[in-house]
Amino acid sequence: MTALDHLAIAPIVTPVIAAPLALLAMRRRRWAGVAISLAGCAAMLIAALALFAVAQDEMIRAYPIGGWPAPFGIVLVLDRLAAGMLVLAAILASAVMGHAIVTGADRRGWHFHPLFHFQMLGLNGAFLTGDLFNLFVFFEVLLIASYGLMLHGQGALRMKAGVAYVVVNIVGSAIFLVALGLLYALTGTLNMADLARRVAALGGEDQALIRVAGLLLLTVFALKAAVVPLHLWLPRTYAATMPVVAALFAIMTKVGVYAMIRVVPLVFGNGAGAAAWVPAPWLLPAAILTTLAGFAGVLAARALREQAAFAIIGSTGTLLLAISCWTPATIAAGLYYLGHATLAGGALFLIADATLRRRGQYGDTIMPTPRFAGQDSAALLYLGVAIAIVGLPPLSGFVGKLMILHATADAAWQAAIWWTILGTTLIGVVGLARSGSLIFWKRADTEASAIACPARSPAEFAAPAVLLALLGGYTVAAGWATEQAQAAAAQVFAPSRYVAAVLGPEAAR
Repeated sequence: MTALDHLAIAPIVTPVIAAPLALLAMRRRRWAGVAISLAGCAAMLIAALALFAVAQDEMIRAYPIGGWPAPFGIVLVLDRLAAGMLVLAAILASAVMGHAIVTGADRRGWHFHPLFHFQMLGLNGAFLTGDLFNLFVFFEVLLIASYGLMLHGQGALRMKAGVAYVVVNIVGSAIFLVALGLLYALTGTLNMADLARRVAALGGEDQALIRVAGLLLLTVFALKAAVVPLHLWLPRTYAATMPVVAALFAIMTKVGVYAMIRVVPLVFGNGAGAAAWVPAPWLLPAAILTTLAGFAGVLAARALREQAAFAIIGSTGTLLLAISCWTPATIAAGLYYLGHATLAGGALFLIADATLRRRGQYGDTIMPTPRFAGQDSAALLYLGVAIAIVGLPPLSGFVGKLMILHATADAAWQAAIWWTILGTTLIGVVGLARSGSLIFWKRADTEASAIACPARSPAEFAAPAVLLALLGGYTVAAGWATEQAQAAAAQVFAPSRYVAAVLGPEAAR
């Protein structure tokens, strides 16, 4: 095994090393802990980009931990999809970490930096693992870290929302374990490549149970993705936590979507008998309701953080409109939109944070106020990200929605998908235009009290500006990004290649 092969474990090892080192250094010299944390983010980004470059040769690589062969040992699997998700997570994490340090949000508690890196450990592990039980383990790692991050900065409202968040995810974890128990009892394995073979070989007497197991598994993924009606935990949680934390959480719903893309075509694809494409009957209607609920919340929101939380739900629903058709073209369109939605959602939370820090007692409430410092910069950034969120030209949201419309032109639910996308785009335009007008352009009445707020650094606009610039670059490179998404979708719909990479060429026959 070459050094290049060992690079696959770098996104997991890096946060494992950075988290305790940052914690130990923070106790004596805070600047050293911050430097270690920044170095960890930089190392994760470099490793992710290197793995993305490695994945360009179309090979699917399996990395057996400890040299134990699959399906008996723990295995990491690198393909185009996993590599792209690693890069996306590392870019968002680097922007969020920079914003947290510049604004001092990381100083609101001792454990922000180690929790941040353990969160990244869970995310990176979920993207790389080739085993459903280890997917459960990495889900738990990222959830435990998110419990601490969600409560970072304390506060009664945050604690109340945190309790609900914990309870919902404990229920989700219990359902996940039940699904895993059923799958293991029926097949004797939880390795995804091995499951793909064994589910296809099950007899008729086991078809009902394997279908139940698949539906339970997809229910867990839908809960993580905040799909209606399992979305109620997200608005309160994301609106109550610190915006810099919520910006990192923008990718957490996408982990649920990623798990669907990874598991359904591989394990529950055409060869799965009665369990083939188990989410098909319900995922598309749920995606429509999720999109509607998300953008209706954007319209009705009373604060920027609440609006950003509902925008996350709406973008996830739009993404699932493509994914739920389960064709290579719609998956490719969905993958392009996934990258856009993650960066745009994170940017909206960071702009909300920079804005509320300047509005003093008014916070991020959607209402007119006296003019505040940095209002013009905040307004321009909000305008750019709002255009991206709703999917107007010239930014990548427009390209992504256009790709979804084109890919679903021949779908059975084509009319419903198109009307949902176009209708919610209009709702989003109205909702975000209303918020921007009230906060940044409408003058407060003369009786409004002056803003009481200390001076803020213009550097607080740097991270959202970088994310907005990346969205612009994503638009310019839309042709290249589309090719990458299409190549990743082609690998997703070639399960025999995945099985051969993990278990050997003989297993794929």
